[in-house]
Amino acid sequence: MSYPEPRYLGESGEHSGVLRTVATPPDLSMASGTQVHYLGTGDSTNGAFGLYRWEMGPRPSGPSAHFHRTMTESFYVLSGTIRLYNGEKWTDARPGDFLYVPEGGVHAFRNESGEPASMLILFTPGAPREAYFEELADIAGSGRELTPEEWTELYLRHDQYMV
Repeated sequence: MSYPEPRYLGESGEHSGVLRTVATPPDLSMASGTQVHYLGTGDSTNGAFGLYRWEMGPRPSGPSAHFHRTMTESFYVLSGTIRLYNGEKWTDARPGDFLYVPEGGVHAFRNESGEPASMLILFTPGAPREAYFEELADIAGSGRELTPEEWTELYLRHDQYMV
C-alpha cells in the first residue's frame, strides 16, 4: 500500500481547517427520535468521505439488511448498545466497538436497547448521503406511504440495495 497521488500541489499549505463544535445543533431530526449531525459531508470533504454522528433515541430504529455498490460504510459506537449486523450475525456493540463494511458487504444496524445510543457512521468515498437521510425523514414525518416501486426507485437513486 502506498500513499495516493497528491491532491494539494501548493508549496506552503493553507489555513483551511473547519471546526464544528459539539454545541452545533443536529442537522436532521427524524420521527424515530434519531438526530443526525453532518460532521463532514462528501461535499465539504471534496468527496473524500462522509462522517455523521448518529444519535438514536430509545425507540427501536435502524435499517434492514442492505449493501452499497459504490462506497464502504463503517460504524464506531460512542454510547449505549447498538446491534450491528455484519452480514452473518448480529452483535450487541458497545462503546469502542467498530464495524467496517466494504462495498457489497451486507450490513444493518438497530437500537433495540430501550435506551439512547450514538455512533459515528463513515462513508468512503463521500457520497451525498444527506439527501437520502432527509428523504427518509420526510417520508416518515409526513406519514406518506410509498409503493414497492417507489421504494425501489428511492433505493436505486441512493445506492441502497435491500436484501
